[in-house]
Amino acid sequence: MRTDGGSAPDGGSNAVRGADSSGPGFYRGWRVVAGGFVGALVVFGLSYAFGVFLEPIQRELGLSRSGVSVVFSLQTVVIYLAAAVLGVLADRFGVRRLLSAGAAVLAVGGLWTSRADTYAGLLVAYGVCTAVGLGAIYVVSYATVPRWFGRRRGLATGIATAGLGIGMVALAPAASALVAALGWRLAILALVLVSAAAVAGVVPLFADDPSSSDAPVDAEREFPDGVPDREPPDWDAYRRELAAVALSRPFLLVFAGWVLVYATLYVVLVHVVPHASDAGLGDGTGATAIAVVGATTAVARIGIGGLADRLGRVRTFVACSAVMGLSTLWLPLAGSAIGLYAFAVVFGVAYGGNGALLSPLTVDLFGSANPNAIFGLVSLSFAVSGSIAPWLAGLTYDLTGTYTPAFVGAGLAGLVGSILIAGADASLETDS
Repeated sequence: MRTDGGSAPDGGSNAVRGADSSGPGFYRGWRVVAGGFVGALVVFGLSYAFGVFLEPIQRELGLSRSGVSVVFSLQTVVIYLAAAVLGVLADRFGVRRLLSAGAAVLAVGGLWTSRADTYAGLLVAYGVCTAVGLGAIYVVSYATVPRWFGRRRGLATGIATAGLGIGMVALAPAASALVAALGWRLAILALVLVSAAAVAGVVPLFADDPSSSDAPVDAEREFPDGVPDREPPDWDAYRRELAAVALSRPFLLVFAGWVLVYATLYVVLVHVVPHASDAGLGDGTGATAIAVVGATTAVARIGIGGLADRLGRVRTFVACSAVMGLSTLWLPLAGSAIGLYAFAVVFGVAYGGNGALLSPLTVDLFGSANPNAIFGLVSLSFAVSGSIAPWLAGLTYDLTGTYTPAFVGAGLAGLVGSILIAGADASLETDS
């Protein structure tokens, strides 16, 4: 099932056909990249901005801090559960239809959330409804871009997924300003509706793949062997192939590897602010460190994504994952603001390189025949990490009174995860 040996050109399991290279015009795939950038900005900007709403929601609805936090955990799980299911629908009905539906569901969820006056209503409106919309946007934004690129796949996905970092930096301050001016209900309504409108606006930029578009293709640069031709699928064969991939040893190694690698991310995002406060560095220092992670990951995604096209995308992903683990191991030693910011830069760069190569990794390893479904399935690993890792780190802190065991455990998990992904790569090389 492997397509490129971990390096650059697209192979894929599909037949190829000659492509129209008439003219050096603007390549249609870069429009898909622009759409993916907006989608990534919306999904992760909205999700990671939830902390801004936590305290005002808690006060108005009379909830506990942990109770409101469950809303974020539920949304994280549902985003990736939805992506696993909706990826199949994207392969079957087309990415534009799914993206349009995602924007509509997101808008409904925002309106519902702004009117929620009970805890159960908040859980369903924001934790489930908006999450389903975000799941649709996520799987289309991430999984469509690699299909349009061969030689420059890492660079293209790096640019598209840089929207995540920009969303982290931009949407949380915007949400804070809106809450101060309008209150949390109108603020969350405005933020979600603007985000849904932005996604709806980029729907025309998407198309399933080059073979489904009449636009000229830069075949010589992207697909020297011809554009992968997407024949109308036989859905019985599609289901059999999807099941075979999902039950294969390499897929299970990648899935387990992502669970462990992304334990580092969720532990850092949730617990670095209280860690900074415990260390006497002030609440603002931890929040600034998160912003530094967001800024550096946005820049690193573009640079490392392009570099990985030359060095090998799979091996670059493994290296970045290992650095995420190593830097998290070092985090307990960051006893000053400068040390914490240094950690944030290193972690952000490694996370940027890792994140830029998520969707290329699945195409490079498992082929381009059903990328939305495969990417959606492996993204279930984020739901596992997001639901377990932050809670386990908090429990460890409650038992020991320090974050050191939690950060050390997360760092070791990241290193083991990178080894498992390298093992999946080696297994596929042996099979091929």
